[in-house]
Formats: sequence, C-alpha cells, structure tokens
Amino acid sequence: MLTIALLALVCASASANAIQARSSSYNGEYGGGGGERFSHSGYQLEGPITAIRVRIDNNYIIGLQVRYGKVWSDYVGGTQGDLEEIFLHPGESVIQVSGKYKYYLRKLVFVTNKGRYLPFGTDIGRSFSAVPLYHNTVL
Repeated sequence: MLTIALLALVCASASANAIQARSSSYNGEYGGGGGERFSHSGYQLEGPITAIRVRIDNNYIIGLQVRYGKVWSDYVGGTQGDLEEIFLHPGESVIQVSGKYKYYLRKLVFVTNKGRYLPFGTDIGRSFSAVPLYHNTVL
C-alpha cells in the first residue's frame, strides 16, 4: 500500500509566472508507519504538474504518478485497483493537496487555482492538508 509520503507532490510544480524567484513550495512529509517513502523532487525541473494518475480500490489509494511538464514521474504503489487520470488545463496549478489516512492512504484531494476540486478515495481516517508555504506559489 501507498504511504502518504507526498513530499514529492507537495514539493514541486512551477508557477504560471516564471519571473517569480520562488514559484513552488514544499510542505513536508505525511503518512503513517507503513509503506515506503518516495520523492519526486527531481522532476520539478521538467516543469509544472500537468497531470496526475491515481490508482484506487474500494478502501485505499494504491498508487500515484505525476506528470511534470511532459515527463511522467516513476509510478509508486501497487498494481491492484482502477487507474484514474486527470489532466490540468493550461495555466492551472495544484494549490492544495489534502486527504485522509488510517494506516494507509484512504483519500486524496487536489485543489487547483482554477477552482477545480479533484477527489479520489473514501472519506475515512485522519485528515491532512498541504498548502504552499509562500505567498503566490503553488505545490
């Protein structure tokens, strides 16, 4: 099962305004004691988050993959369950990632600067939320 070590997702994506000195923000690691930690921080140089794949089953988030610019990150997680894929629109950025966990990741919600709310999974467990640490930045 996938642990909520979302440091990769929460740490990288370029802002629509490339002139900003600091355009992305890291918000820390999340998760319980199970699963394996992962990081996608090296992918932030490929560009902003442009798509997200989430593998889910009835009870858990099984896996995660993020596209930075035109490059997909390594897939982390298992192979069971259904794969769902979302694409961000041009100029759209992830500004919040929240969810729930209880031993394993149960729910992930991505919120964008264009007002889209993109939920995956079930509403069970302890809540977490990651938002940019700096004004006018994105996750």
